[in-house]
Amino acid sequence: MGSPDFSLSALRALASHYQVVGVVTQPDRASGRGRELKAPPVKLLAQELNIPVIQPQKLREPEAMQQLQSWNPELIVVAAFGQILRKEVLELPQYGCINIHASLLPRGRGAAPINAAVLAGDEETGVTIMKMDVGLDTGPMLSMRKIRITPDDTAGSLLQALSTLGADLLIETLPAYISGNLIPQPQPTEGATYAPMLKKEDGLLDFNHPAVDLERRVRAMNPWPGAWFQWHGAPLKIHKAHVEQGQAEAGKRLVEQNQPAVGTGSGLLILDEVQPPGKKSMSGKAFLSGARDWLE
Repeated sequence: MGSPDFSLSALRALASHYQVVGVVTQPDRASGRGRELKAPPVKLLAQELNIPVIQPQKLREPEAMQQLQSWNPELIVVAAFGQILRKEVLELPQYGCINIHASLLPRGRGAAPINAAVLAGDEETGVTIMKMDVGLDTGPMLSMRKIRITPDDTAGSLLQALSTLGADLLIETLPAYISGNLIPQPQPTEGATYAPMLKKEDGLLDFNHPAVDLERRVRAMNPWPGAWFQWHGAPLKIHKAHVEQGQAEAGKRLVEQNQPAVGTGSGLLILDEVQPPGKKSMSGKAFLSGARDWLE
């Protein structure tokens, strides 16, 4: 069960090691300016692998449950599925439901753990293979693996790294779990945090905050929802930025090192890569050459 790009590595790995009887993913969604229906990445890969797919609006739909029962899975693997599994689903497979979660549990429970780790300035993150229960990412753990978060990492780059890491760890973990040699261990009682689903507004940059926090937000919101702020009545997207020493009034637009910059609560935020409304992404220097009203 999964939908976005994070799930792809797990499906490929499972299909190469086990018989995958079916895939459950989210329905096709309208996307882009034309609002054309777009299939989840996992659906496309499942079709490529000739694996049956269902796309229920809600897993509680009778037809969805009937299909799960007819597949009679020994194990259900979940990776960024986006729906809560009810008790009857959790108890359906012989070996239960296993989740690949993109954080070092109990830190980062919830829908957006990768973004939350970058935003918090964490030095490391990772994946946890856990047996699911009725709580939100509260089930006992089977295995965990860590990676460092580099100063250049975005949520997008970490997603790719953790997707591969999670798939590899899953394949390493399953034989011992299925044989009964690996017993799930309860999560620690301390250190739990929650990473809620992101909204468009989460990308808004508040220049009253320190530049170091804003730079993290730029990376944490890349690629979605993207960091931005209002410039002449329209959103200016910020794809990449860095911090420089200096001080200016919060929100004041400047030119530093021949690049656009903005004063913050502490330090200057240099805009390395921006995207004006209706245009493609460009370097800060290229933007300045055409934005003669940047300082106005």
